[in-house]
Amino acid sequence: MTLTPADPAFAARLSALLPESVLRPPEPRYLEEPRGRYQGQAGVLALPQTVEQVSILLREANAACVPVVPYGGGTSLVGGQVKPDGPAPLVISLERMSAIRAVYPQENVLVAEAGAILADVQAAAQKAGRLFPLSLAAEGSARIGGNLSTNAGGVNVLRYGNARDLCLGLEAVLPSGEIWHGLSRLRKDNTGYDLKNLLIGAEGTLGMITAASLKLSPVPAGQGAAVFTVRDPEAAIALLALARSQAGEAVSAFELIHRQGLAFLAETQPQIRQPFAEAPEWCVLIELGLPRGLNADEALADLFAAALDAGLAADGVIAQSEAQRQGLWAVREHIPVANKAVGSVSSHDISVPISEIPAFIEQGGKAVAALGDFRINCFGHLGDGNLHYNVFPPKGRSRDEFHAVRDAVKEAVHDLVHAFGGSFSAEHGVGRMKTGDLQRYGDPVKLAAMRAIKQALDPNGIMNPGAVLAGG
Repeated sequence: MTLTPADPAFAARLSALLPESVLRPPEPRYLEEPRGRYQGQAGVLALPQTVEQVSILLREANAACVPVVPYGGGTSLVGGQVKPDGPAPLVISLERMSAIRAVYPQENVLVAEAGAILADVQAAAQKAGRLFPLSLAAEGSARIGGNLSTNAGGVNVLRYGNARDLCLGLEAVLPSGEIWHGLSRLRKDNTGYDLKNLLIGAEGTLGMITAASLKLSPVPAGQGAAVFTVRDPEAAIALLALARSQAGEAVSAFELIHRQGLAFLAETQPQIRQPFAEAPEWCVLIELGLPRGLNADEALADLFAAALDAGLAADGVIAQSEAQRQGLWAVREHIPVANKAVGSVSSHDISVPISEIPAFIEQGGKAVAALGDFRINCFGHLGDGNLHYNVFPPKGRSRDEFHAVRDAVKEAVHDLVHAFGGSFSAEHGVGRMKTGDLQRYGDPVKLAAMRAIKQALDPNGIMNPGAVLAGG
């Protein structure tokens, strides 16, 4: 089916069906993405307030074969929220659908509209004495619909899972305009195909999520954080096993940090206080969340003593207050800020089996070195195998000088990830940036099934065309 632009005639048809406040001229902020690699376009911008209005928008777009780009918080790093070419789309932002519809503390459930900002969902859970554990750097602007559409990860996946694991039910509008009323609060519901998990992670290519039933958790009575220096990634993995054997599921986060990241931080964010006077080659940030009656600081001290005896850690800092705990996390959370200030040649959001991480890091360094003189900042969520493997120019040189080898660097890293049985997209999604990677590394049977599903639910191909599936 040939797509047509969201032209003035299409806008006029929508205006006759919707309140005047819904449609607006496109604004620049809806056509940009954080890395500046894509410049979007839009024929019409819509800001609906109800699921019924979303239904009208998709129904009319489908009838006219107008492409639709769902817009969340605009924080996607793979270009999923902008359409740079082809017919000008209808851009739909759900920022006015931001209500917390209900909270059920006894059930540990919260129902939020898709336009709710993640930080506001966290605050609503906290007000009810509960925890919504999805936590990531963009939580002050990312919206829950986008988090679910990309199956966002973050720092607490080790304990609580990805966004997919934190969702019980969805309300969504299919490309036809039909509304799926699937806001279940059930933990068990084996009644056929799981449409919820099909839409989660689909990046707006199969429909538009308008609300979600979200899982909450008890707030840990005690929290503690520590940074331990480790000899190498292999020791870090052994330390993770030790931590889980001593503290079990109380290990909420386990982050690997390399000296290069700390050096970038000292260079570009000197106001961030670092835990060690001299940056170690490798260190890990550990967070524990314990129930009442157990002391997180004591548990971390016991862990450090055991790690020291086992030769897994050489030094450590255990936060002695909430302010110190936040200070340790500030180091980890500002590493991406420092990376952006330095400017990478190529950044990679990858995952490999945890036991393979040391070999991957060793071989990855050799593969990148074969392409030139680069600095590598490898850091991230060691506990779930998700690394941010970012390649930078030598000190004193700009990434612009290495544009010609950027694709070769990416291909070398992703080829190695694939060889280790990993994923080239651990938590950021495919978007438009990685459609070629999906075609290159994806299982042919899976890709064929994905195209069949896309054809079945979106036969006119209006939903976020060009995202996830190349040519889709």
